Amino acid sequence: MTPLATVTPNTWRFLRDPMIAPTGFREYDARWQYPESINLPGMTALGLGLGTQMHRRGIEPRIAVGNDYRDYSLAIKQALILGLVQAGIQVQDIGPALSPMAYFAQFHLDAPAVAMVTASHNPNGWTGVKMGFERPLTHGPEEMAELRDIVLGGHGEARPGGGWSFVDGVQEAYIEDLVGTFRLSRPLKVVCATGNGTAGAFAPEILRRIGAEVLESHCTPDYTFPAYNPNPEAMEMLHDMADSVRASGADLALGFDGDGDRCGVVDDQGEEIFADIMGVILARDLSALHPGATFVADVKSTGLFASDAVLRGNGATTDYWKTGHSHMKRRVHALGALAGFEKSGHYFLAQPIGRGYDCGMRVAVEVCKLMDRNPGASLSDLRAALPKVWNTPTLAPFCPDEEKYATLDRIVARLLPMKGQGTLGGQRIVDIVTVNGARVMLENGAWGLVRASSNTPNLVVVCESPASEAELRAIFGDLDAIIRQEPTVGAYDQTF
Repeated sequence: MTPLATVTPNTWRFLRDPMIAPTGFREYDARWQYPESINLPGMTALGLGLGTQMHRRGIEPRIAVGNDYRDYSLAIKQALILGLVQAGIQVQDIGPALSPMAYFAQFHLDAPAVAMVTASHNPNGWTGVKMGFERPLTHGPEEMAELRDIVLGGHGEARPGGGWSFVDGVQEAYIEDLVGTFRLSRPLKVVCATGNGTAGAFAPEILRRIGAEVLESHCTPDYTFPAYNPNPEAMEMLHDMADSVRASGADLALGFDGDGDRCGVVDDQGEEIFADIMGVILARDLSALHPGATFVADVKSTGLFASDAVLRGNGATTDYWKTGHSHMKRRVHALGALAGFEKSGHYFLAQPIGRGYDCGMRVAVEVCKLMDRNPGASLSDLRAALPKVWNTPTLAPFCPDEEKYATLDRIVARLLPMKGQGTLGGQRIVDIVTVNGARVMLENGAWGLVRASSNTPNLVVVCESPASEAELRAIFGDLDAIIRQEPTVGAYDQTF
């Protein structure tokens, strides 16, 4: 196989030739705009490369494969499967699925590998593959770089022995695994919001199975996304969930992204609870059940994981780590942590709660269990019991994929000399943590973060203040002024 063409206007017309944009191979996911940045032969080349990678690593040539409900995902999955079969891989096709259902299938079928065709929460026109070998882990930077070199270098190797089979019953097994024998002992009215994404085919049934009264909000799968793009980190979706709670008198709202691996929460007062704050609420409850537990939080997450007196009193410790579902899964696994929490809404619940991969449906069940263990409290009561902090949503100013890491390096270089003497929002900078971008720690416990997005052409900016919204906005303004010195940085995706 010859090396693949990269994207130029002249190559797209050759539909028979594989075309893949190199920028689609990201830190831990493969994502492209379709068909501008990858075509179907290119997806077949990706499957051939993934199968070749399995053989090179001595992995049994068998893989579980699923796809989300977008109207083009089936064709893309079929192209990927063609390449896997050409590589001599036995494909076990589980059909339309959530990403966590595909991860579950790897356990359920005892499959050595998994590949899930999904654009996740990205808008229509995007596609991609989440893949992994060592369960519950998914590809990290090393595996993605190896796969990229195989595919773009034309090193995919055809072998005999490949085949395809459809495996029925995985959806039923997945739901049974989530629900088990648990049933709510208190009445619970739940708004279930899926933004017309794939989770609409799963989440309402799961919540009803545990005994919740379910109010469906945009739960019919429809990948024209007539209401909003399903992303529980976006204020548009959270505001819509909050409106539904206030209109219905529900106890809470649970919202899910396009492939169901993330969960967003709104309380009974219609207050949007950012996922990291919800993580502290869950961690308080779980650490009481499992004293001395270790938790992992991504660098975008609230400082309460480290400072909260209840967590400390339960003997809990928290490790702050790199943002990204693959990074977080690996850290939770490496530390033997009970759970990991990411501000984007990925939660990684490990044994004895879950299997360590990110599953929005598992989070939904565990939030309902949390409410069941606190029958005299509303979710707003549990939120109000936390120390008050003011924080931004995750803000994403545009920055081209080809330039975002170099841009970030220059921003970090400007920030580092400010340690010990510079300020943000009038607070002295006492430390700068560079495990993933720069988390600028301020004297009163406030902080501001800038990093590069791993899967979209953006930077990521998050700020938090324990003092006031005014200080929060001042911190953001000062950090943004430093970021704005880079001409490659464009407009933000949302405001706060």
